[in-house]
Amino acid sequence: MPIVEYDCDARGVATITLNDPSTRNSLSNQLLDELIGLLEQVKADDSVRVVVLRSGDEQVFSSGGDLKAFSDDVPMINKYAGLDRFPRVFRLLGQLGRPSICAAGGDVLAGAFGLALACDLIVARTGVRFGCPEINVGVFPFMISALIYRSVPRAKANELMMTGQLISAEEAERLHLVNTVAPPDRFAAEVDEWAGLIASRSPLLMRMGKNALDATRDQPLDAALGYLQAQLALAFATEDLQEGVAAFRARRQPRWSGR
Repeated sequence: MPIVEYDCDARGVATITLNDPSTRNSLSNQLLDELIGLLEQVKADDSVRVVVLRSGDEQVFSSGGDLKAFSDDVPMINKYAGLDRFPRVFRLLGQLGRPSICAAGGDVLAGAFGLALACDLIVARTGVRFGCPEINVGVFPFMISALIYRSVPRAKANELMMTGQLISAEEAERLHLVNTVAPPDRFAAEVDEWAGLIASRSPLLMRMGKNALDATRDQPLDAALGYLQAQLALAFATEDLQEGVAAFRARRQPRWSGR
């Protein structure tokens, strides 16, 4: 049975739900394969405007990597090949062409911390914890360290990875890892409001902007500015930009054509 569920509403809000409660949504090969397949489906679907990644478990978003698989008696070459799933998911989220929101309604641990940081926005529920406790069982967070170092101040990043201590949603917000923290009775509505707001924007300009962010994230300044200048020139040629300006002047809601 599938352990990752998919739904897309009329606004273009696609919801991907991790639903493997027996393993606390551990990032098993099956779960990652299903997640990769759905993200590739989203990338090819022009009707999708924003992706919400959530958990079907109210207590945990994901417990992280599948520790049982780490210790299984299988050939090392097989383990190495399986690790490719993590960078594929992270790259897919960056190259998705539409924004992604991590709806952290439960604890976000170990490899799942990297999964959350690979999303564009994080909405957290009060009481949720974030961190990489795998060092407590003799595993360093190798794969997600690249994402942590790009998101968390260096000293705090080292603290999280080397001590295994967890931080609250509120502290994550103070560190600017989380966009907002909502109480349990407001959490679902908060996620929906963020998703609806993003879905209401021009899907074409959002895709161009998202792709530009991904392309220039690690470029030197001069190269990034050159790339972004070209993208701005392309944006000037779109009907959606003209419609957005016209709607603003007429004080009406824009009608996006996606051209």
